[in-house]
Amino acid sequence: MTRTADDTRATSLIFPSQPDTLASIVDFGRFARKQRARRLWIGQSLRIESHLAMAALAAHVPGLPLGSSVALTPLMHPYEAAVEARSLSALSGATYVAGYGPGAPEFQKAFLKDPYDKPLRAVHEYASLVRRLLDGELVDHRGEHYAVTSSLIPMPAPPVEVGLGVLRTGMARTAGRVADVAITWLTPHWYVAEQLRPALEEGAAQEGRKAPRVAAVVHAAVTRPARNLRRCAHAAAGVHLSTGHYTDMLRKAGIDADPKTPRKGVDALIDSGVYVTGSPDEVAAGLRKFRESGVDEVILNLSGVYFTEGEAAALRDLRDILHAEDGGE
Repeated sequence: MTRTADDTRATSLIFPSQPDTLASIVDFGRFARKQRARRLWIGQSLRIESHLAMAALAAHVPGLPLGSSVALTPLMHPYEAAVEARSLSALSGATYVAGYGPGAPEFQKAFLKDPYDKPLRAVHEYASLVRRLLDGELVDHRGEHYAVTSSLIPMPAPPVEVGLGVLRTGMARTAGRVADVAITWLTPHWYVAEQLRPALEEGAAQEGRKAPRVAAVVHAAVTRPARNLRRCAHAAAGVHLSTGHYTDMLRKAGIDADPKTPRKGVDALIDSGVYVTGSPDEVAAGLRKFRESGVDEVILNLSGVYFTEGEAAALRDLRDILHAEDGGE
C-alpha cells in the first residue's frame, strides 16, 4: 500500500515496549496504518531485536513508514547500520528514519572495550558514515572509532533519513551538523523551543546546511475513572528519572528531577505537563504546544498505559487522542 501526504496525519506512534512477540507489533502496525499515522517507531529492543521486528512487521503491514528511536551505536558497526536502514526502507516500501544514540556510559561499558571518551565526536563520526554510505559514496575512512573502506551495493529503495537522539544542547549542535532528524524523548516543549532548536540551528550553520527537523516522543495518558496517572507515569518514565542524563536535561528545563528520588520526578512530569494528561481533547491541546514550539513530528508514547493496563487500553487512548486531534470527526 502506497500512501501520500494527503492520507497521512502529522502524528506518529511508537511501539511502547521491547517486543517479545510478533503479534503485538503487528497489532500496532495495523492500528497505525488504519489511523493514518505518519510513522511507527520502535525503540532499541534486546528481546526481539528492533530491526528484525520491523522487517517482520513490514511483511505483515506493507507500506507503513518506520523509524528507530533510537538504535544504540555500541551494538552495531556503521556499515551494518546503513545496510539495515536501507533494507528496512526496501522491505517496507516506505521511507525510514534510522535514529541512533550512544546509550548511557554504563551501557557503553557493557559492550565496548573502551567507552566513548568524547561521545559527541563518536556519534558525529557514526552518523556521518551512515549518511555517506546511504548516499552511495565509496567511503575510505579511518577515524577515532570506526574504519570503513567500502560502499553499499546499489539497489532501489525509498529514502532513509538519519536521526540522532537529542536530550541536551551539545548533542543538538552535533545533530545540527550531521543529522536529518533530531529525536527527543521526555523533553518539555519549551525546552525544545528555547534551547534545542537554537542549538540545532547553530550546528547546522557551522556546516552550511539546513537544520534537521525535530521528532519528539511525547508521553501521554487519558484521564479515566479508576486510572492512577502517577502509576502510569512511573511505569513509563521511572527508569529515565533514575538516570543522570535525563534528569540533568529536565533540570535544565526547570523541572525538579533528581535520580535519587524518581517518584518525586514523576509528580513533576505530570504537574508540568511533560507527561501529557487529561481528556482526549486536553491531550490533543497539549500536543499542539509541542508543534507550536518547533516540533515537526509528534510521536505519541502510551507506554505507561500499556505497561499498567495492557495493549487494548493503550490503543483505546491512542484512538481517542487521534480522534480529538481530528476535531472529533
